Amino acid sequence: MTNFKQIKNGTISTPKGFSADGIFCGLKPAGEGKLDLGIILSDDDCNWAATYTKNNIKSASIDYCKEIKGRIKGIIVNSGSANCCVGDQGLADARKIALLAKEKYQSKAPFLVSSTGVIGVEIPVGLIEKEINNFEPSEVGGEKFSRAIITTDSKTKNICVEVKTSKGKFKVGGVAKGSGMIHPRMGTMLGYITTDASVDSKILTDTLRESVDVSFNQIDIDGDTSTNDTVVIMANGMSGQEINNESDKQIFSEAIEYVSKFLAKLIAEDGEGISHLITSEVVGATNDEDALKISNAVVSSSLVKTAVFGKDPNWGRIMMAIGNADAEMNRDKIKIYINGIQISEEGKSVSFHYQSVLSALNNFNVDIKIDLGLGKGRGMAWGSDLTEEYVIFNSAYTT
Repeated sequence: MTNFKQIKNGTISTPKGFSADGIFCGLKPAGEGKLDLGIILSDDDCNWAATYTKNNIKSASIDYCKEIKGRIKGIIVNSGSANCCVGDQGLADARKIALLAKEKYQSKAPFLVSSTGVIGVEIPVGLIEKEINNFEPSEVGGEKFSRAIITTDSKTKNICVEVKTSKGKFKVGGVAKGSGMIHPRMGTMLGYITTDASVDSKILTDTLRESVDVSFNQIDIDGDTSTNDTVVIMANGMSGQEINNESDKQIFSEAIEYVSKFLAKLIAEDGEGISHLITSEVVGATNDEDALKISNAVVSSSLVKTAVFGKDPNWGRIMMAIGNADAEMNRDKIKIYINGIQISEEGKSVSFHYQSVLSALNNFNVDIKIDLGLGKGRGMAWGSDLTEEYVIFNSAYTT
């Protein structure tokens, strides 16, 4: 973080020219402090880029976003309904919500729309139409926005960093939601990033894709990929700092990756029913791509998850998960560590202090390090264990 610092209590609306808010419309059951509709707004229109779920069944809100070309004014996000599998009404509703926002702010540029909630439930757009004028976006409204977009999350997830280049400073803000239906290739999660740097759409697209690959695509809660996953980055240029040379592009890329990884880890820490955060670090791979695949395979394994939940130092399950990855490896060179304690070498068990490993597995953070002994490739992934509480919660999600 030599070129940037994290801003205390920073949010999506901290970068210059951005504002945000969250309100309650009745899209979710009423409750103290509950919000269910959020908005991010920019004073100036924004260049933007987005990545979406690779699930073949997608929300109509994503279909709508894919129609949008050119600069945007902001994003409006509803919770309570995924706006998925509701027929033609889904796309019509997404267009209507975007139009309501556009008309309220008398904008020529369009708004994007995101949705999260129960699949197969239409958005009660009439409630949004009735309440949308209650929005009062401000530069301190990012926290309310983050509350409006959560569903089963136990906490909000916000960050902002100030970035220094040779020419000046700019900010990058971020917010995310997600705690279940999370699996690499983007899980049931929404993520939004704002920056007041001036960045063209191609740089935004390339940078976002690269950062998502090593952050949001490297988390797993339950092995399921959602219909609604969306990560959007918006740049309004209001800091006056232009990203137009290789040095500044590198600094910008590092900042976006830092924000993305920070949010991804918060999602993993907030997994439904979680009792352990699993971090899988792979070193010594032939290349970074292989390291990412293997670290992913470990945190995605149900057997690894259940072993961690049960505090069982069964390194064979880790070895099994490694072998399931489509990557180069040599069984006889692999070393495995749990919270710094080596439990396997050259593909075989090594003598270790059993109680020390059991004690390490009592920690909330369980770090699994794998050394493949092949090269310099590195990669990390994050996930939760699989608990009884998770099963009970998701067995009656809509009842």
